[in-house]
This record gives sequence, C-alpha cells and structure tokens, in this order.
Amino acid sequence: MALEIKLSQKIMPQLVMTPQLQQAIKLLQLSHLDLQQRISEELQENPALEEAHEDEETGAEAVREREATHETMITDRIADWQDYLDNHSNSRHDMVSTEVVREEADFPSLENTVTRGETLQEHLLWQLRMAGLDQAGESIGMCIIGNLDERGYLEASVEEIGELAHAAPGAIEEVLAHIQLFDPVGIAARDLRECLLVQLHNAGMGVSVAAGMVANHLHDLEYKQYDRIAAGLNVGLEEVIEAAHLIGCLEPKPARGFGGDEVRTIIPDVVVQKVAGEYAIFLNDDGVPPLRVSSLVRRLAGEQGEEVRKAREYLETKVRAATWLIKSIHWRQQTLYRVSESLFRFQREFLDHGAAGLKPLVLREVASEIGMHPSTVSRATSNKYAHTPQGVFELKFFFQSGIARNDGSTVVSSESVRDKIKTLVESEDPVKPLSDQEIAVALQVAGIDIARRTVAKYREQLGILPSSRRREPFANHRVAPD
Repeated sequence: MALEIKLSQKIMPQLVMTPQLQQAIKLLQLSHLDLQQRISEELQENPALEEAHEDEETGAEAVREREATHETMITDRIADWQDYLDNHSNSRHDMVSTEVVREEADFPSLENTVTRGETLQEHLLWQLRMAGLDQAGESIGMCIIGNLDERGYLEASVEEIGELAHAAPGAIEEVLAHIQLFDPVGIAARDLRECLLVQLHNAGMGVSVAAGMVANHLHDLEYKQYDRIAAGLNVGLEEVIEAAHLIGCLEPKPARGFGGDEVRTIIPDVVVQKVAGEYAIFLNDDGVPPLRVSSLVRRLAGEQGEEVRKAREYLETKVRAATWLIKSIHWRQQTLYRVSESLFRFQREFLDHGAAGLKPLVLREVASEIGMHPSTVSRATSNKYAHTPQGVFELKFFFQSGIARNDGSTVVSSESVRDKIKTLVESEDPVKPLSDQEIAVALQVAGIDIARRTVAKYREQLGILPSSRRREPFANHRVAPD
C-alpha cells in the first residue's frame, strides 16, 4: 500500500479561552476585598475607565438607572458584550452597580478595625531592658527570646545559646531562670513539665502535691489516672483531685494571646435578611464603585486622521478593556446572586434553625437548578462569605455531604451530625463519658446510620478528646473513714 500526503478538512468543536473569558473567570473567583483592589488598580491604569457618581444623575434618570441595574441582576442572560460598546453611549447604562438594602449595624464600622497588637518578642524585650542585667546578660537574653517557638517554648539548647552569645552554660541558665519569670510566667520553658513547674514555683507552690504530680506523674495526669498518682505520692484522692483542678488552671502555652496569625477582616459578599417573613438575598457592594467608560476617551477614540491613528488605536484598546471589565463585573454579580439565591433556597431550614437544619447539598444540584456548570458554581462560592441570621459563614460551608438514615427515607448533613455529637458529649455523665461506639449507637437509635470510625473522625474535627481523657472517675468519690 503506497503512502501519500494529502490535505483534508473537517469540522470539530473546540473551546477557546479568550483573554476576556479568562478575565471574567478570574473576577468571579475574587473575594470582596480582592475585587475592590482589582477595580482600584484598573482605575489607576486605564484612562478609559472612570468611577460614575450617582449624584451626577438627576431625578427620573436616577430612577431609571436603579431599575436598569435591578433588571440586570435578575435576568438570565446578558446581551452580547460587543453590542454593549456599540449600542450604548457614555450614559448611565455604562454603569455597573448592585444596590444593597441594609442597616448600617449589619457590618462592623471602621472604628472597630483591629490594629496590630504587641508581639511576644516586643513584650519580652521591653522587660529584658527593664531587668537591670549587664550587657552580657542582655545579649544572652536576646538570644533566648529570639529562639522561642509559637507556644513560647525555647527551641534551642543551652549549648546552642552559648555558641550564639559566647557565654558559659551557668550564665545562660541564670538568665533563662530570670526570663522564665517574665510576663507571661513560664515563658522560655524547654518542655511542658518545666513550664508548669515554673508557674507553680512563682505561685509559692514549688513544694506541693501539684508540683509532685507535674514533676513525676504528668503522663498519669493526662489520662486522669488519679489512683496511681495518689499511690505514687502517698496522698489521698481528694488532694490529688484538688491539685489536678489547680494544674488545669495553669497556662501550658505561655505565648497564647501574643502574635499569632494576622487578624483577617471578613467582609461578606452576600447578605441574607428576613423581610416580611421571606428571606431576601442582597449583594454587598460597599467599596465597589459603579464604573463607566469615559466619554472623553470614547470621543478621542473615534477621531479621524492619520496623525492621531496611533493614539486612536491605543485609546480603542483601553476602551475595549474598560468595557470588558465592566461586563465581567456585571456577570460576576449576576452569577453570585443567582448562585446565592439557589443555595439559600436549598438551605432555608438552616436560616431558621441553624446547623441542625442543614441539608446535604452538592455543587451539581445548584448548578442544575440555575443552568450553570458545577465549576462555575464552585468559582462563584470560592472565597465568598454570607451574612445570615445564624452568623457569617463561607458559602462553601453550605455544601455538605450526607449520611443516610436507617429507614432510607431522608439523608442528614454531616454538619448536623457533628452538632448532634457535640450535644451528646455536652450532656454526658462526666463520670462515665460516652465512647465513640456508644455515641454511634445513640445516633443509630435516633435514626442516623453511622459507623464508629466516622464518629471518631467527626469528634476529632470538633476538637473533643476521647472518652478516656474526658473521664472524671472520682468526681463523686467519697473517701472512706479511717
């Protein structure tokens, strides 16, 4: 069979990701703060884009603008984007805005903005300077403070500190003992045992049952083996239990409350309010100004003549970029509104009853109802928060996996199951706390088919200790008379 080269044509569909489509997708994923920053950058970089002020509108024009904006929010389709530039002059129709009806008290004011607090290192260095140590002691202290971890424990050994500060071990131990009594007491300890002992010593309890428990029975204390501790220290159970409660009041992580993660301000993108017995969805457009294409730049882009050709081409490019940005923001707001409306229609019971009313929900169900692809719904809910009557929640929170009931009639959400587990633990007998298997049986009695390992997973997610560490075996113990 002879080989030959020939040309042939065939038609096949292919998805092309244009720059404009990529921009629209990126804008859809942005949070409220990121969108504000993006708009601010575009206003600075693009001369064809400007902020439209509502006070420029008059009477009937302002009313028509609000009506046009509301129609844009509820329609399912947006007109062809190229027609947007061709058929609209630089008027109120070039503006993109989403009106949000709400009370000022719904969101935190600027006066409540949290500023950066004092870090642990700053707090300790200030005390070091006030401690009256000599220059060598301050040098050692700075090395110690500079080697604390996020808990406030000293990570470096005495030998490593000695190499850094060029000091003898004895001098380092002396400065370390001094720093460990700084505020917060127990700072710069090398382990939990030393941290708790320093706090007891500072409270005048260096020689006590509590100190003996920390020094020699910390593992038994963790698992509440009070009988073994009493036998080891040769003291009564009442003293052990009292000392255990005292130790529980100490701070195992002295650095708690200092530094930590940077404070994040969450600004909800969606507001859910109950109006006349029904829940209404509003988009938060605080800080997102209405935009329009500059009339001056539009006129310059239409000028004729060879001498202004290059300038005209540049301006035409900027006008197109501004138009695409405005349309992309329109599409983002419309998509977010439709997704939120569908999402809270599914989760109506949550708005009324909280976590117990959450229903199992997947992206595909919302996407099917509003006629969008699940990936679009995923992008629309990414990094977005909703202010609801039950509090502020990430939109992703409302997509929950489900667990079937015994009768197979309904399915409950995993979040509502976690809420039930928390309720069971809070109401348990501290002398006989519920094991994971007992919790699973209690849920099965309530009609929820769940395995023990699933209960253990949810319990760990809630930060609840296992039953062996929740047990208070001698809470009602009476010491027999001699």
